[in-house]
Amino acid sequence: MSLTKKQKIISEKLNSEQTYSIEEALQIIQSVKSEKFDESVDISVKLGVDPNKSDQNVRGAVTLPNSLGKEIIVAVFADGDHVSDAEAAGADFIGMDDLADKFQKDEIKVDVVISTNSAMKVVGKLGQVLGPKGLMPNPKTGTVSDDVSSAIKNVKAGQVRFRTDKNGIIHGSIGKVSFNGDQIKANAFALIEELKKLKPASAKGVFIANIALSSTMGPGVKINPGELV
Repeated sequence: MSLTKKQKIISEKLNSEQTYSIEEALQIIQSVKSEKFDESVDISVKLGVDPNKSDQNVRGAVTLPNSLGKEIIVAVFADGDHVSDAEAAGADFIGMDDLADKFQKDEIKVDVVISTNSAMKVVGKLGQVLGPKGLMPNPKTGTVSDDVSSAIKNVKAGQVRFRTDKNGIIHGSIGKVSFNGDQIKANAFALIEELKKLKPASAKGVFIANIALSSTMGPGVKINPGELV
């Protein structure tokens, strides 16, 4: 079977056993970028944790210095004075039961859901709707807060929320293929620094085990952890 043009470029430039610098990885990713849209650059970080132990699950959020290069659509569950705060901060959807109804009917698509503490009584009923989509608000990621203005500004500025999956790996977007190496490196460094702060006390050995970058449609490229750790 003959290789496609994209597969040929990947086979020539990428050694799956080798680790690369951020700049080298981005060059490889950019060499096979889509001509149709600006793909996201995603990072995967394998952590030295046991995901089966609840005290070793890592979860949090970090605001990236160079944003994510895309508009973030935000829904806010709030009432009273919080509504005007949410409007002023640029929330795309605001409500209580009416907003919950829109989610139940799958009428709106958003990137982030934020809730005030009192509104969680409404949001709590949407667990089966928001949970599978990774949209359930959580205090650890700053998406349950009575300071809705700051919460909205943080996510609009490029806040990345993360949590370990069943294999102990963190996944997240850290920019676009059109970003330069310095922008991607700064965003990756900010995420790694936040992860290091969240290392569970019971986790032993190397915490940041492996790092890889990829694009939406491209290959995974292993990164030399020494660049960021």
